[in-house]
This record gives sequence, structure tokens and C-alpha cells, in this order.
Amino acid sequence: RFLHDKETLVQAVTDAGGGFWVMTPLVDDRGFTVLINRGFVPAGRRDPAVRADGQVDGPQSVTGLLRITEPKGGFLRANDPAGDRWRSRDVAAIAARRGLTTVAPYFIDADASPNPGGWPRGGLTVIRFANSHLVYALTWFGMALLTLVGLWLFLRDGRRNRS
Repeated sequence: RFLHDKETLVQAVTDAGGGFWVMTPLVDDRGFTVLINRGFVPAGRRDPAVRADGQVDGPQSVTGLLRITEPKGGFLRANDPAGDRWRSRDVAAIAARRGLTTVAPYFIDADASPNPGGWPRGGLTVIRFANSHLVYALTWFGMALLTLVGLWLFLRDGRRNRS
């Protein structure tokens, strides 16, 4: 079951615009807890009362992607647990702030299955691998060129020393 009273909003920028990820603890019968990124809400739907249809109680099942924690905040901006301002999905910090115990060291991004009322909207996870092929090619060609220049200087100096 979801612990909606302990949800955390994490700033997000998605293809749908700026807003928040809704991170909600999901606890099983044994007391084990995993944070679920239930999806994105725009700033106007930040208040859970505005999206009450999506705050479903009772047994739940979640399908999604297992993701590693994102400690230390976002780029150039740190999380502020005391002020309840979150820029990254730092599982340990969120769990400590919400008083959760026995929490998995990862979170799950929910898939695009629609939530009642349409919010939060899941399935917005973007997986991109860095495409640095041009940088790699320039680096290796530059090193090859420098090696040739070094070899040329070595051979040139070797000829001077023989004469």
C-alpha cells in the first residue's frame, strides 16, 4: 500500500514541462519499503488535494524501472531536506526526512499505466547514454598526431647528433 501522507515532490523538467516527480513510499506486509516515482505532476497539481483521484488506498501493484538513488542533489543545486526542497531523488535522505525504516537503496520509476484522475503521469523516464564519439575521435586523432610529431622530432634530433 502507498503511504500518501509521506510523499515527496522532487523538482523535474520533462517533455511535459516543469513540475515535480511524485515519490511515494510503497510498503509491503512485512514492513519493507521502496520509494516509487509515481510520475510527473505540473506545478499546478503539486497539492495532493488537487489530484485526490490518484491517491488510491489499498493493495497496489507497480510496474516500472528500477533506478539507483541520486544522492547529493542536482546540477549546482543541493537538496534541502530541512526545507523539504528536493532536486534529486536521494532515497536515503528522503527516507530519513519522512521517518521511513527498512527502505530499499533504490527507487522505481512507474511505467505509463494511467493513474486514476490522470495524475501523476508515469512513463516519462528518459534513458540516454552519452554520445561522445566525436570527442573520442578527436582525442585519439590528436594523440596520434602528437605521437607522429614526437617521432619526427626524435628522428630529426637523432640525425643532428650523428653529424
